[in-house]
Amino acid sequence: MKLFSIKNLISPTVSIQGKIFVAFSLVTLIGIVAVTSIVYLYMRETVKNNAINSVTESIRQADESLNLRLEEVSRLNTVVATNKTVLDTLLSKTEEPSYEWFQEQKRIEEFLSALIAYKPYISRLAVIGLNEKVFFVGAPWLDKNFLSTPMMDSLLQNGSGHAYFHQTGINNSIVTGRELRYNRSVIGLVMFDLNDEFIKKIYDVKPTSDSMLYVVDRKNEFIYEPLTSVFDKETFIQFNQKLDGTDGSVERVINQQSYLIISRKSDYTGWSTVALIPMKSLLTETAHIRNVLATVAIIVFVFIVIGTLQVSSRITRNIRRLRSMMMHVMEGNMTLPTVEIHTKDEIGQLYQVFKSMVEELKRLLEGIVTTEKEKREAELAVLQAQIRPHFLYNTLNTVKYLAKINGVPNIVEVSESLIELMRGVLGNTNEFLTLQDELQYVRSYVTIEKYKYVEPLHVNIVVENEELLQLSVLKLMLQPLVENAILHGLSASAYEGVVLIRIYEENKELRIEVRDNGKGMSQEQIEALFERNKVQTYTRFSGMGVRNVHERIVRLFGEPYGVFVESEPDAYTTVQIRFPMLPVQNHLLQEG
Repeated sequence: MKLFSIKNLISPTVSIQGKIFVAFSLVTLIGIVAVTSIVYLYMRETVKNNAINSVTESIRQADESLNLRLEEVSRLNTVVATNKTVLDTLLSKTEEPSYEWFQEQKRIEEFLSALIAYKPYISRLAVIGLNEKVFFVGAPWLDKNFLSTPMMDSLLQNGSGHAYFHQTGINNSIVTGRELRYNRSVIGLVMFDLNDEFIKKIYDVKPTSDSMLYVVDRKNEFIYEPLTSVFDKETFIQFNQKLDGTDGSVERVINQQSYLIISRKSDYTGWSTVALIPMKSLLTETAHIRNVLATVAIIVFVFIVIGTLQVSSRITRNIRRLRSMMMHVMEGNMTLPTVEIHTKDEIGQLYQVFKSMVEELKRLLEGIVTTEKEKREAELAVLQAQIRPHFLYNTLNTVKYLAKINGVPNIVEVSESLIELMRGVLGNTNEFLTLQDELQYVRSYVTIEKYKYVEPLHVNIVVENEELLQLSVLKLMLQPLVENAILHGLSASAYEGVVLIRIYEENKELRIEVRDNGKGMSQEQIEALFERNKVQTYTRFSGMGVRNVHERIVRLFGEPYGVFVESEPDAYTTVQIRFPMLPVQNHLLQEG
């Protein structure tokens, strides 16, 4: 395949091919740069947001996990504080050492051991009386000297509900305690030690290897802190006070390094958790992805430039072919060349449109002859149609006259009804007429039909407002529905048939209901009435079925007007017409 020359590349105004190449290359370059930049920025923001969501969720789960344990300890506190054995032991007058004291110690230690069994996060459970009685299970050792420690004072001061104390030193632990009362007087303290390793395991949240997480209590004492920290205690306390205990995330520069700071305060303990994530470590993978994106963008651009050369040449080739075809047709030759354009781009679509236009032009030229022939046949048919109604009226009047002479009143009645129907259908060319005239056609039709059945046929018409009879309706809108009710509803019925026509106004619409007590229809039969792919059942007189009436109404007035059917097999069928309130005067103005 030939590539266009260097001249076309340097001066793209020489050919369409050069214009396409330069324009497409520039747009592609701008697009690749824009997309690459947006993808990188989006990925950077996504990594940051994912880190925020992940760390926030991890901190929340850690807080909830700790809260569950503290709630469990709180319940155990209540069990101890309300246990009769514990209270009786602290209130007894026994002294150490004695057999009674030994028995008390055995009972209370068995009770305490049972409470913390299978709870590895509790390292020690102790009951301490103000009368210097001390009982405990677990480690480390505890004796009556504990009563004079700051921890004892802190727990007593805050232990009306539950108090927390961070014990540091040889045995790091979180101590929670509660007062023991008898007759509204404080007689001692129950105290649980939570294992420090358990706390460290819960708060081991590190999205990157150099991330740091701090947990401080309400007294700004560290509950948990990393092994290596960018803060000393005083600096962190000042920094935490600036955060003001609010939940959320912020990006700050600390010691000339950018950190993502995520903080959360526990509603249960009041402890604040602060995570520091270095942005440099967090975005290390993003920088690598940025380099990959740049490399891929360059490679893609090179391939696109090469592809543009090929595509521009192919596009211009099809344009030349299409131009040649147009010139061929312009010379009067309606037969297109055998070479076709099979591409699916705009040129291929343009070729298909042009091909369709040529075929349509050929069809229209061939149709002119047929149209002229049909026009002459239609003119002859019009002359014949003008003669037939008059001949039919005269013939029916002759039949009526002979029946009257021979004293056959039923033939007279049928003939008069048929004449009335023929005059309305063949003599009236208007598409609209009054509802009163439409009802008259229905009466004439029923008069003819009643002579076909052995059982009497009852058609009742109920008009709730006589003014509705002066509204305009479509001609032969009601008669096909009545005919359908008689032929398909009542003819197969084993008992006397009744058709009720009810006319009323609802929701500013004209409603006409035709209800029969015939065999009814299933839902499938109702749906078949309105489907175009089903064979339409036409009425014998008008040649229009239910679907035709529905389509005439919808075509003129749209939804929600039309014909609606409701039926129950072997029970009834109700066909409702919804029609606009169309006064005769307005309709005549529109016709004029």
